Amino acid sequence: MSGERTEKATPKRRGEAQSKGQVARSQEVNSAFVLAATFGALALTAPTLQDRLSTLFRETMERVARPDLTTETIGGLAAEWGTLTLTLCMPLLLAAILAGVLANVVQNRPRISGAGLKPDFKRLNPLPGVKRMVGTQSLVELLKSFVKIGVIGSVAFLVIWPQLETLVGIGYQQPSEIGAYTGSLIMRLCTFVVAILVPLAVADLTYQRWHHEKSMRMSKDDVKQEARQQDIAPEIKGAIKRRARELSRQRQLAEVPHADVIVTNPTHFAVALRYGKDVTAPRVVAKGADLLAARIREIAQEHDISIVENPPLARALYAQVDVGDEIPADYFGAVAEVLAFVFRTSRRTLSWV
Repeated sequence: MSGERTEKATPKRRGEAQSKGQVARSQEVNSAFVLAATFGALALTAPTLQDRLSTLFRETMERVARPDLTTETIGGLAAEWGTLTLTLCMPLLLAAILAGVLANVVQNRPRISGAGLKPDFKRLNPLPGVKRMVGTQSLVELLKSFVKIGVIGSVAFLVIWPQLETLVGIGYQQPSEIGAYTGSLIMRLCTFVVAILVPLAVADLTYQRWHHEKSMRMSKDDVKQEARQQDIAPEIKGAIKRRARELSRQRQLAEVPHADVIVTNPTHFAVALRYGKDVTAPRVVAKGADLLAARIREIAQEHDISIVENPPLARALYAQVDVGDEIPADYFGAVAEVLAFVFRTSRRTLSWV
């Protein structure tokens, strides 16, 4: 059937999806990159980390043993510990951040899009969220989580179980030996975990791309309609645009007789404002430049509508306010002065009176 989504997505549809941030992305790839980068940074900084912590620990024990220990010296010691901890953790944090960015770059070509930042009140509706929780995709994600936990847990068990006797008697060893053994065990465990996460990440990325391609499929009718839109000759497109501009021009000119005031440049721009009882702020009902501005002024003179010359206000309203929109709050003061002048001098009945 033509309504079934059996066709691959067209380049136009892919571009629209990318502009909205809808791309194939695997969270497992991000996890693998971040974990590998963090462990790598830890392995590189481990000697420095051990030396500085050992030195600070020794100095701390010496200070605590002194009889002149006060709350001030304790505060200074705590500050040193905080500064050292932050300094030692900074390479790990930077590695994790860079790895997260690199993981997204590897999966998809970088592209800046603000669509995801726009407020969408539909997201506050709990019904779509409930549907997603009980949908097929949620069940797949849950199954993936169980598989990942089971595999990583099994690897951790196989690595730690042979070392169980040593771990039980580790308290009888020297502090330096404890640190060296613990660090070696942690790095070995991390290596095996990363080695397991990499194939899981590749498999998940493959699935995410397959699922994304499936969700992007189009019906034959969609493909035909898109092709018809793209096959329109440039002349026809130009004629359609000209006709649309003409209709917009006619609608604006039809609203000019209902305006309360025309703000002009005085010759280049003309903006028609109306402040009726049914609106909360003055509204732009028509605007134009050059010939259209001249026509707006002619209609205003024919209907005895006040024309006020205010070049800065006319330019600002023409550039920043669309037809049919209320003026921004920044221009309330300037427009209020214009309307007050019109109220004192106009000979016709105004819309807000």
